[in-house]
Amino acid sequence: MNLALLSAPYDEDGFRSCSVTGLKLHRSAERPVKLFVITAVVAMVLGGIAALLVALTRWEAVGLLPAADFYKWLSVHAWSLLIFWMVFMEIAILYVGGPMVLGRKLPAPKLAWTGWSLMVGSAGLILYAVWVSSPPNYQPLLTSYAPLESHPLFYLGAILFILGAVVAALPFFTSIWQEKVENPDRSLPLVTFGAFMTSIIALEALLGGLITYVPTFLWRIGALESIDASWYRQMYWTIGHGTQQINLVAMITVWYFMTYVAGGAEVISEKVSRSAFILYVFFINLGAAHHILADPVVSSGWRMWNCSYATYGAVLASLIHAFSIPAGLEVGRRRKGLGDGWFGWLKSAPWSDPGFSATTFSIILFGFMGGITGVLMGQMQLNTLRHNTFAVPGHFHGTVAVGTTLAFMGFAFYGIKLLFRRDWVAKWMAKAQPFFYAGAMGIVVLAMMDIGIIYGVPRRHPSVMDLPGTAFDFSASAPLFGVMGVTAVLAVLAGAAFVIVAVGSLLFGEETRPSEMLPDYSGLETVGTSAHLTSMRGTAALTAFLLFVLGLFYAVDWMWLARLWEFGA
Repeated sequence: MNLALLSAPYDEDGFRSCSVTGLKLHRSAERPVKLFVITAVVAMVLGGIAALLVALTRWEAVGLLPAADFYKWLSVHAWSLLIFWMVFMEIAILYVGGPMVLGRKLPAPKLAWTGWSLMVGSAGLILYAVWVSSPPNYQPLLTSYAPLESHPLFYLGAILFILGAVVAALPFFTSIWQEKVENPDRSLPLVTFGAFMTSIIALEALLGGLITYVPTFLWRIGALESIDASWYRQMYWTIGHGTQQINLVAMITVWYFMTYVAGGAEVISEKVSRSAFILYVFFINLGAAHHILADPVVSSGWRMWNCSYATYGAVLASLIHAFSIPAGLEVGRRRKGLGDGWFGWLKSAPWSDPGFSATTFSIILFGFMGGITGVLMGQMQLNTLRHNTFAVPGHFHGTVAVGTTLAFMGFAFYGIKLLFRRDWVAKWMAKAQPFFYAGAMGIVVLAMMDIGIIYGVPRRHPSVMDLPGTAFDFSASAPLFGVMGVTAVLAVLAGAAFVIVAVGSLLFGEETRPSEMLPDYSGLETVGTSAHLTSMRGTAALTAFLLFVLGLFYAVDWMWLARLWEFGA
């Protein structure tokens, strides 16, 4: 067994050089990155088990769990995958994008270990509270809406987890501050800049979480007599949706990093890409408005601002990245002589490399599933078609389960080689896993979206074929539930394959030599004089198709919205 989780060859100053990325890595940054990634994978395992149980319950031909157990496992699923798996990985990404890309030591490493300890302990506290909850305590799910009461330890755990994440992020902020003090005239590398923008959005969301959960905890233990439910709803979505925006910006940062490392990409225009990240800081968290568009407390003006002008700023940023990232890949590969014609650069790409394939599938599936559905759901009028239907979890599985999770899987595949210096075990499984997971999870998302949009099936209910007290008949959606159930099981198996490869590589993988950390594009001669003079026609065609699909679905949704008047007549 070659277990070397926290060891690597360093020089006398604690640095080592990565032959693939050219980065100068210090052990003070490497070790916390490894620990946060390992913890994230553990959270993924727990969330995957819960996902299997939830899927086999909502697949009503199986109907595995009774209602009480369903909500318990749904809460475990939500917090383990939407929060713990994501946030632990994102702290690791901050350390990579900050001190590791900058070639610096990690400032105040004890804060990193303190933050990790606090996050792990509070995550355990949250899961314990979920597990022991019984009436009159309600399962918190992800929203934990007041005045419904959840276990007091849940609110305490949420507060401590937020504090732990803030503490863990402090070394990253310090490294950025040190870099600018020492090099005031030098711009941050794009990956570092993206990580910095991610941290700003994260800080806003986490502070909003403290403002939400501290008074709620005081109310729950009786220190406050009451809590205003409308205030809670508005404040909660600062973190409830904000955490998902952290996922978005961290994912895009990983896209830039991984297309460069695994695909040989170049950055077309750093100024344009940086401007898109800045637009996110100002506008992306306002997308939370679509969760409370039906709330009578918020004004019409507030709805219109958030669902029009603010949304346009966030969508513009996403469209910039949607062109810049594949264009960078196309230009980088063309200039290295790795592609001709319209799509030769894509055909010749290293699809057998799981780091590359996972990243590319993340870009494609997020764009067409999570991105398009997010734009439509963010529109005030069109939101009424999807609000509180099964299409809502379909959307965020399209953003988080295929988009962010695949990107983080690709990042982890490379972390195994570049940080842990271990080769992948079961290479055939590693190569097939992104295809398997992307295919299965993509079908799950499509089925969930169709169940919600076409049939109007409500979310968060373990059984909809026999809803008591209603005249609705959802039996026509049963075949789609079957499709969702089968492919959800396959997606869980694909997630298990990722864990097998990751853990197996750490325990039994052979030590890699620098020359084996492929692909390495450093030996290829770059042709042409300028990236801007290199053909980007393949990217132009792909992004034009994305805009066509967005326009098509936009038109179809407005058609369906108009028909609602016929149904109500």
